[in-house]
Amino acid sequence: MEHIARFFFGVSGNVIALFLFLSPVVTFWRIIKRKSTEDFSGVPYNMTLLNCLLSAWYGLPFVSPNNILVTTINGAGSVIEAIYVVIFLIFAERRSKIRMLGLLSVVTAIFTTVVLVSLLALHGKGRTVFCGLAATVFSICMYASPLSIMRLVIKTKSVEFMPFLLSLSVFLCGTSWFIYGLLGLDPFIYIPNGCGSFLGLMQLILYAIYRKNKGPAAGAVPAGKGEDADEVEDGKKAAAAVEMGEAKVNKANDDSAVDVDEQAVDKVASQV
Repeated sequence: MEHIARFFFGVSGNVIALFLFLSPVVTFWRIIKRKSTEDFSGVPYNMTLLNCLLSAWYGLPFVSPNNILVTTINGAGSVIEAIYVVIFLIFAERRSKIRMLGLLSVVTAIFTTVVLVSLLALHGKGRTVFCGLAATVFSICMYASPLSIMRLVIKTKSVEFMPFLLSLSVFLCGTSWFIYGLLGLDPFIYIPNGCGSFLGLMQLILYAIYRKNKGPAAGAVPAGKGEDADEVEDGKKAAAAVEMGEAKVNKANDDSAVDVDEQAVDKVASQV
């Protein structure tokens, strides 16, 4: 019965994880249409790619037995996340593109190192523990990577850049694999996915709080416009000062004209 339940949660975890991997499609379609990554972060997709690669490797029979369901979904996830990273690199601004290329290089180097060490230096239980630890550490990093987006949500009081489907998928996926790991007594699965379930729940709570705000916060100055606003305000003040100066000059001229007229009248009166 326990094996059947574990298989059930493994299959449901595969389905939900596939939905998780596909949920950013709407976001990337928006990026393609607007030809800009806007304020979306590329960090979660790099971290998810690394997690998928390491988890797929950990699930292989010669690394850990009875975890082939882990390999199937994470192998598919690796392909999907790689596509997302490429799209992000195409449409990101120069600074973000350089940062993403650096992060992608780190992802490639870490995965290559884990594979080579596990194949050439370790065997049996040692290989399982080493690959399991690597997968656990970077699974937690993957689940923690949206923390920057959560911080943005709290700061702007807007969920514009935290898609609901992605948050829901993180929660459901983490919960399914958490139960799967518990049933198999595999700490390398239930520990990181327990963290993922908790962080997914936190995202859903934030979404519930700020769900009505899906655009820039009311009254907020648009990014990059602060200096322009100051310049406009200074211009208004300068224009007001010029107008006051002109008014004073005009008044002075009028007063001078009145004095001249009075002097002329006095002169004519004296002659008379």
